[in-house]
Amino acid sequence: MLYLLADQLGFPGLLNLIRYLTFRAGAAAVTALFIGLVIGPRFIGWLRVKQGKGQPIRADGPQTHLAKVGTPTMGGLMILVSVMISMLLWMDLANRYVWACIGVTVGFGLIGFLDDYDKVKKRSHKGVSGKVRLAGEFLIAGLASWLIVSGNGTELYVPFYNGAVIDLGPFYVVFAAFTIVAFGNAVNLTDGLDGLAIMPVVIASLAFFVIAYLVGNKVFASYLGIPHVPGAGDLTILTAAIIGGGLAFLWFNAPPAAVFMGDTGSLALGGALGTIAVVAHHEIVLGIVGGLFVMETVSVILQVFFYKRTGKRIFRMAPIHHHFEQLGWSEPTVVIRFWIISFVLALAGLATLKLR
Repeated sequence: MLYLLADQLGFPGLLNLIRYLTFRAGAAAVTALFIGLVIGPRFIGWLRVKQGKGQPIRADGPQTHLAKVGTPTMGGLMILVSVMISMLLWMDLANRYVWACIGVTVGFGLIGFLDDYDKVKKRSHKGVSGKVRLAGEFLIAGLASWLIVSGNGTELYVPFYNGAVIDLGPFYVVFAAFTIVAFGNAVNLTDGLDGLAIMPVVIASLAFFVIAYLVGNKVFASYLGIPHVPGAGDLTILTAAIIGGGLAFLWFNAPPAAVFMGDTGSLALGGALGTIAVVAHHEIVLGIVGGLFVMETVSVILQVFFYKRTGKRIFRMAPIHHHFEQLGWSEPTVVIRFWIISFVLALAGLATLKLR
Protein backbone atom coordinates (compact mmCIF):
# COMPACT_ATOMS: atom_id res chain seq x y z
CA MET A 1 0.00 0.00 0.00
CA LEU A 2 2.71 2.47 1.00
CA TYR A 3 4.82 1.39 -1.99
CA LEU A 4 1.98 2.09 -4.44
CA LEU A 5 1.25 5.42 -2.74
CA ALA A 6 4.91 6.47 -2.87
CA ASP A 7 5.08 5.36 -6.50
CA GLN A 8 2.10 7.52 -7.39
CA LEU A 9 3.79 10.50 -5.72
CA GLY A 10 7.08 9.83 -7.50
CA PHE A 11 9.00 8.75 -4.36
CA PRO A 12 9.66 12.31 -3.10
CA GLY A 13 12.01 13.05 -0.19
CA LEU A 14 12.12 10.37 2.49
CA LEU A 15 9.60 8.30 0.55
CA ASN A 16 12.46 7.46 -1.80
CA LEU A 17 13.58 4.94 0.83
CA ILE A 18 10.52 2.84 -0.02
CA ARG A 19 12.10 2.05 -3.38
CA TYR A 20 14.59 -0.21 -1.62
CA LEU A 21 13.69 -3.79 -0.73
CA THR A 22 16.05 -3.79 2.24
CA PHE A 23 14.33 -0.78 3.79
CA ARG A 24 10.83 -2.18 3.27
CA ALA A 25 11.91 -5.58 4.59
CA GLY A 26 13.36 -4.03 7.75
CA ALA A 27 10.26 -1.89 8.18
CA ALA A 28 8.04 -4.96 7.71
CA ALA A 29 9.90 -6.91 10.39
CA VAL A 30 9.69 -4.02 12.87
CA THR A 31 6.01 -3.42 12.06
CA ALA A 32 5.03 -7.07 12.56
CA LEU A 33 7.10 -7.33 15.76
CA PHE A 34 5.55 -4.17 17.21
CA ILE A 35 1.98 -5.15 16.35
CA GLY A 36 2.46 -8.64 17.77
CA LEU A 37 3.90 -7.41 21.07
CA VAL A 38 1.19 -4.76 21.46
CA ILE A 39 -1.85 -6.92 20.73
CA GLY A 40 -0.46 -10.07 22.37
CA PRO A 41 -1.56 -9.65 26.02
CA ARG A 42 -5.12 -8.55 25.27
CA PHE A 43 -5.48 -11.07 22.48
CA ILE A 44 -4.35 -13.94 24.71
CA GLY A 45 -6.71 -12.76 27.44
CA TRP A 46 -9.58 -12.70 24.94
CA LEU A 47 -8.76 -16.23 23.77
CA ARG A 48 -8.61 -17.47 27.36
CA VAL A 49 -12.08 -16.07 28.07
CA LYS A 50 -13.59 -17.39 24.84
CA GLN A 51 -12.06 -20.88 25.01
CA GLY A 52 -12.40 -21.58 28.72
CA LYS A 53 -10.52 -24.87 29.05
CA GLY A 54 -8.21 -24.04 26.14
CA GLN A 55 -6.69 -26.62 23.80
CA PRO A 56 -7.41 -30.28 24.61
CA ILE A 57 -4.29 -32.04 25.96
CA ARG A 58 -3.64 -35.64 24.89
CA ALA A 59 -4.03 -38.01 27.84
CA ASP A 60 -1.70 -40.54 26.18
CA GLY A 61 1.07 -38.00 25.70
CA PRO A 62 3.92 -37.07 28.05
CA GLN A 63 2.55 -36.58 31.56
CA THR A 64 4.33 -33.23 31.89
CA HIS A 65 1.93 -31.84 29.26
CA LEU A 66 -1.04 -32.25 31.59
CA ALA A 67 0.14 -29.11 33.40
CA LYS A 68 -0.70 -27.17 30.21
CA VAL A 69 -4.45 -27.70 30.61
CA GLY A 70 -6.25 -24.38 30.14
CA THR A 71 -3.68 -22.84 27.80
CA PRO A 72 -5.56 -21.19 24.91
CA THR A 73 -4.87 -22.08 21.28
CA MET A 74 -5.35 -20.21 17.97
CA GLY A 75 -2.43 -17.92 18.83
CA GLY A 76 -1.59 -18.13 15.15
CA LEU A 77 -4.26 -15.47 14.63
CA MET A 78 -1.96 -13.03 16.41
CA ILE A 79 0.84 -13.88 13.98
CA LEU A 80 -1.43 -13.62 10.95
CA VAL A 81 -2.80 -10.22 11.97
CA SER A 82 0.69 -8.76 12.44
CA VAL A 83 2.07 -10.37 9.27
CA MET A 84 -0.89 -9.41 7.08
CA ILE A 85 -0.92 -5.77 8.20
CA SER A 86 2.83 -5.57 7.65
CA MET A 87 2.54 -7.18 4.20
CA LEU A 88 -0.25 -4.87 3.06
CA LEU A 89 1.69 -1.83 4.24
CA TRP A 90 5.10 -2.59 2.77
CA MET A 91 4.77 -5.02 -0.16
CA ASP A 92 4.19 -4.11 -3.80
CA LEU A 93 0.54 -5.10 -4.21
CA ALA A 94 0.87 -5.05 -8.00
CA ASN A 95 3.08 -8.15 -7.77
CA ARG A 96 1.23 -11.40 -8.59
CA TYR A 97 3.52 -13.41 -6.33
CA VAL A 98 2.45 -11.29 -3.39
CA TRP A 99 -1.19 -12.23 -3.95
CA ALA A 100 -0.32 -15.91 -4.35
CA CYS A 101 1.38 -15.80 -0.94
CA ILE A 102 -1.47 -13.84 0.64
CA GLY A 103 -3.99 -16.32 -0.75
CA VAL A 104 -2.16 -19.34 0.66
CA THR A 105 -1.39 -17.72 4.02
CA VAL A 106 -4.96 -16.56 4.62
CA GLY A 107 -6.54 -19.69 3.09
CA PHE A 108 -4.44 -22.14 5.09
CA GLY A 109 -4.93 -19.99 8.17
CA LEU A 110 -8.71 -20.23 7.72
CA ILE A 111 -8.57 -24.02 7.39
CA GLY A 112 -6.41 -24.20 10.51
CA PHE A 113 -8.78 -21.89 12.37
CA LEU A 114 -11.78 -24.10 11.55
CA ASP A 115 -9.82 -27.14 12.72
CA ASP A 116 -8.80 -25.44 15.98
CA TYR A 117 -12.33 -24.19 16.57
CA ASP A 118 -13.76 -27.68 16.07
CA LYS A 119 -11.25 -29.15 18.53
CA VAL A 120 -11.98 -26.56 21.21
CA LYS A 121 -15.74 -26.72 20.72
CA LYS A 122 -15.94 -30.53 20.82
CA ARG A 123 -13.07 -30.96 23.33
CA SER A 124 -11.52 -33.46 20.92
CA HIS A 125 -8.23 -33.93 19.05
CA LYS A 126 -9.94 -34.96 15.82
CA GLY A 127 -10.99 -31.58 14.46
CA VAL A 128 -11.98 -31.24 10.81
CA SER A 129 -11.81 -34.41 8.71
CA GLY A 130 -8.35 -34.98 7.24
CA LYS A 131 -9.78 -35.51 3.76
CA VAL A 132 -11.74 -32.27 3.90
CA ARG A 133 -8.68 -30.39 5.14
CA LEU A 134 -6.43 -31.74 2.41
CA ALA A 135 -9.03 -31.06 -0.28
CA GLY A 136 -9.25 -27.43 0.81
CA GLU A 137 -5.48 -27.09 1.06
CA PHE A 138 -4.89 -28.54 -2.42
CA LEU A 139 -7.56 -26.28 -3.90
CA ILE A 140 -5.94 -23.17 -2.43
CA ALA A 141 -2.39 -24.33 -3.24
CA GLY A 142 -3.43 -25.30 -6.77
CA LEU A 143 -4.89 -21.86 -7.49
CA ALA A 144 -1.79 -20.16 -6.06
CA SER A 145 0.50 -22.44 -8.10
CA TRP A 146 -1.43 -21.66 -11.28
CA LEU A 147 -1.07 -17.93 -10.56
CA ILE A 148 2.67 -18.35 -9.96
CA VAL A 149 3.26 -20.50 -13.05
CA SER A 150 1.39 -18.08 -15.33
CA GLY A 151 4.13 -15.55 -14.67
CA ASN A 152 7.01 -17.94 -14.00
CA GLY A 153 8.67 -20.98 -15.55
CA THR A 154 7.86 -24.65 -15.01
CA GLU A 155 11.45 -25.87 -14.73
CA LEU A 156 12.67 -27.97 -11.84
CA TYR A 157 15.99 -26.94 -10.28
CA VAL A 158 18.00 -29.07 -7.88
CA PRO A 159 20.85 -28.19 -5.50
CA PHE A 160 24.46 -28.53 -6.65
CA TYR A 161 23.45 -28.35 -10.33
CA ASN A 162 23.80 -25.26 -12.50
CA GLY A 163 20.63 -24.70 -14.51
CA ALA A 164 17.25 -26.38 -14.81
CA VAL A 165 17.16 -30.19 -14.71
CA ILE A 166 13.80 -30.81 -16.36
CA ASP A 167 10.79 -28.84 -17.53
CA LEU A 168 7.74 -30.35 -15.82
CA GLY A 169 5.32 -28.43 -18.04
CA PRO A 170 1.70 -28.59 -16.79
CA PHE A 171 2.71 -31.13 -14.12
CA TYR A 172 4.63 -28.36 -12.37
CA VAL A 173 1.36 -26.99 -10.96
CA VAL A 174 0.73 -30.35 -9.28
CA PHE A 175 4.30 -30.50 -7.97
CA ALA A 176 4.10 -26.92 -6.68
CA ALA A 177 0.75 -27.52 -4.97
CA PHE A 178 2.11 -30.66 -3.33
CA THR A 179 5.15 -28.73 -2.05
CA ILE A 180 2.96 -26.05 -0.48
CA VAL A 181 0.53 -28.51 1.13
CA ALA A 182 3.29 -30.86 2.33
CA PHE A 183 5.28 -28.10 4.00
CA GLY A 184 2.20 -26.57 5.60
CA ASN A 185 1.36 -29.90 7.21
CA ALA A 186 5.00 -30.57 8.13
CA VAL A 187 5.12 -27.38 10.19
CA ASN A 188 1.75 -28.34 11.67
CA LEU A 189 3.10 -31.72 12.86
CA THR A 190 6.12 -30.04 14.43
CA ASP A 191 4.01 -27.70 16.55
CA GLY A 192 3.82 -29.86 19.65
CA LEU A 193 6.06 -28.23 22.26
CA ASP A 194 6.36 -24.67 23.56
CA GLY A 195 8.41 -22.68 21.04
CA LEU A 196 9.35 -25.75 19.00
CA ALA A 197 7.77 -24.78 15.66
CA ILE A 198 7.96 -20.99 15.63
CA MET A 199 11.74 -20.58 15.96
CA PRO A 200 12.56 -23.00 13.11
CA VAL A 201 9.97 -21.10 11.03
CA VAL A 202 11.85 -17.87 11.82
CA ILE A 203 15.17 -19.53 10.93
CA ALA A 204 13.78 -20.88 7.63
CA SER A 205 12.37 -17.42 6.89
CA LEU A 206 15.82 -15.91 7.41
CA ALA A 207 17.26 -18.38 4.91
CA PHE A 208 14.56 -17.65 2.35
CA PHE A 209 14.99 -13.93 2.92
CA VAL A 210 18.46 -14.39 1.41
CA ILE A 211 17.26 -16.77 -1.30
CA ALA A 212 14.35 -14.58 -2.42
CA TYR A 213 16.59 -11.51 -2.57
CA LEU A 214 19.23 -13.27 -4.66
CA VAL A 215 16.71 -14.92 -7.00
CA GLY A 216 15.05 -11.56 -7.60
CA ASN A 217 18.36 -9.89 -8.46
CA LYS A 218 19.50 -10.64 -12.02
CA VAL A 219 23.20 -9.97 -11.34
CA PHE A 220 23.42 -12.16 -8.23
CA ALA A 221 21.30 -14.92 -9.76
CA SER A 222 23.52 -15.06 -12.85
CA TYR A 223 26.69 -15.10 -10.76
CA LEU A 224 25.44 -17.93 -8.52
CA GLY A 225 23.89 -19.96 -11.31
CA ILE A 226 20.43 -19.93 -9.73
CA PRO A 227 17.14 -19.12 -11.48
CA HIS A 228 16.31 -15.43 -11.86
CA VAL A 229 12.66 -14.64 -11.13
CA PRO A 230 11.77 -10.96 -11.64
CA GLY A 231 9.57 -9.82 -8.78
CA ALA A 232 10.59 -12.59 -6.41
CA GLY A 233 12.73 -10.17 -4.43
CA ASP A 234 9.59 -8.57 -3.03
CA LEU A 235 8.97 -11.74 -1.05
CA THR A 236 11.86 -10.78 1.21
CA ILE A 237 9.32 -8.45 2.80
CA LEU A 238 7.02 -11.39 3.57
CA THR A 239 9.86 -13.38 5.12
CA ALA A 240 10.82 -10.33 7.19
CA ALA A 241 7.23 -9.91 8.36
CA ILE A 242 7.13 -13.60 9.38
CA ILE A 243 10.38 -13.12 11.30
CA GLY A 244 8.98 -10.09 13.16
CA GLY A 245 5.58 -11.64 13.82
CA GLY A 246 7.17 -14.96 14.77
CA LEU A 247 9.51 -13.37 17.32
CA ALA A 248 6.59 -11.45 18.83
CA PHE A 249 4.67 -14.70 19.18
CA LEU A 250 7.70 -16.47 20.68
CA TRP A 251 7.68 -13.83 23.42
CA PHE A 252 4.39 -15.34 24.63
CA ASN A 253 4.97 -18.92 23.44
CA ALA A 254 8.31 -19.42 25.23
CA PRO A 255 8.13 -22.10 27.96
CA PRO A 256 5.83 -22.12 29.79
CA ALA A 257 3.62 -21.00 26.90
CA ALA A 258 0.86 -18.48 27.55
CA VAL A 259 -0.71 -19.43 24.22
CA PHE A 260 -0.39 -22.15 21.59
CA MET A 261 -0.02 -21.41 17.89
CA GLY A 262 -2.53 -24.03 16.82
CA ASP A 263 -3.21 -25.18 13.29
CA THR A 264 -4.23 -21.59 12.53
CA GLY A 265 -0.63 -20.46 12.60
CA SER A 266 1.33 -23.59 11.72
CA LEU A 267 -0.58 -24.36 8.51
CA ALA A 268 -0.48 -20.72 7.40
CA LEU A 269 3.23 -20.19 8.06
CA GLY A 270 4.23 -23.52 6.51
CA GLY A 271 2.10 -22.79 3.47
CA ALA A 272 3.62 -19.32 3.13
CA LEU A 273 7.17 -20.72 3.18
CA GLY A 274 6.20 -23.39 0.66
CA THR A 275 4.79 -20.73 -1.66
CA ILE A 276 7.93 -18.61 -1.41
CA ALA A 277 10.03 -21.67 -2.28
CA VAL A 278 7.86 -22.36 -5.33
CA VAL A 279 8.18 -18.77 -6.56
CA ALA A 280 11.96 -18.91 -6.09
CA HIS A 281 12.26 -22.36 -7.74
CA HIS A 282 13.95 -23.64 -4.58
CA GLU A 283 11.46 -26.31 -3.61
CA ILE A 284 14.10 -28.97 -2.97
CA VAL A 285 16.28 -26.52 -1.03
CA LEU A 286 13.21 -25.92 1.16
CA GLY A 287 13.45 -29.58 2.14
CA ILE A 288 17.01 -28.94 3.34
CA VAL A 289 16.39 -25.61 5.06
CA GLY A 290 13.21 -27.01 6.62
CA GLY A 291 14.78 -30.40 7.25
CA LEU A 292 13.57 -30.40 10.84
CA PHE A 293 9.98 -30.29 9.64
CA VAL A 294 10.72 -33.06 7.14
CA MET A 295 12.23 -35.19 9.93
CA GLU A 296 9.13 -34.73 12.08
CA THR A 297 6.85 -35.72 9.19
CA VAL A 298 8.90 -38.76 8.22
CA SER A 299 8.84 -39.96 11.84
CA VAL A 300 5.03 -39.96 11.78
CA ILE A 301 4.87 -41.72 8.40
CA LEU A 302 7.32 -44.43 9.51
CA GLN A 303 5.55 -44.92 12.83
CA VAL A 304 2.15 -45.39 11.20
CA PHE A 305 3.51 -47.55 8.36
CA PHE A 306 5.34 -50.04 10.58
CA TYR A 307 2.68 -50.14 13.30
CA LYS A 308 -0.04 -51.04 10.81
CA ARG A 309 2.07 -53.83 9.32
CA THR A 310 3.90 -55.24 12.34
CA GLY A 311 2.02 -53.96 15.39
CA LYS A 312 5.32 -52.56 16.68
CA ARG A 313 6.48 -48.97 17.07
CA ILE A 314 9.80 -47.58 15.84
CA PHE A 315 9.62 -44.61 18.18
CA ARG A 316 8.21 -44.48 21.67
CA MET A 317 5.88 -41.77 20.40
CA ALA A 318 5.54 -39.75 17.19
CA PRO A 319 6.22 -37.06 16.07
CA ILE A 320 9.82 -37.60 17.01
CA HIS A 321 10.04 -34.71 19.49
CA HIS A 322 7.74 -36.73 21.78
CA HIS A 323 10.07 -39.73 21.40
CA PHE A 324 12.90 -37.76 22.96
CA GLU A 325 10.59 -36.58 25.74
CA GLN A 326 9.76 -40.21 26.49
CA LEU A 327 13.51 -40.93 26.63
CA GLY A 328 13.75 -38.46 29.50
CA TRP A 329 14.76 -35.24 27.79
CA SER A 330 13.09 -32.19 29.32
CA GLU A 331 10.87 -30.11 27.04
CA PRO A 332 13.26 -27.09 26.93
CA THR A 333 16.15 -29.46 26.08
CA VAL A 334 14.25 -30.94 23.12
CA VAL A 335 13.20 -27.50 21.91
CA ILE A 336 16.63 -25.87 22.07
CA ARG A 337 18.43 -28.84 20.50
CA PHE A 338 15.90 -28.91 17.68
CA TRP A 339 16.48 -25.18 17.19
CA ILE A 340 20.21 -25.91 16.79
CA ILE A 341 19.46 -28.60 14.21
CA SER A 342 17.21 -26.18 12.34
CA PHE A 343 19.93 -23.53 12.27
CA VAL A 344 22.54 -25.97 10.94
CA LEU A 345 20.15 -27.18 8.22
CA ALA A 346 19.41 -23.60 7.20
CA LEU A 347 23.14 -22.97 6.75
CA ALA A 348 23.39 -26.18 4.71
CA GLY A 349 20.54 -25.01 2.50
CA LEU A 350 22.19 -21.63 1.93
CA ALA A 351 25.45 -23.39 1.07
CA THR A 352 23.76 -24.93 -1.98
CA LEU A 353 23.54 -21.45 -3.52
CA LYS A 354 27.29 -21.45 -4.13
CA LEU A 355 28.03 -25.17 -4.51
CA ARG A 356 26.85 -25.60 -8.09
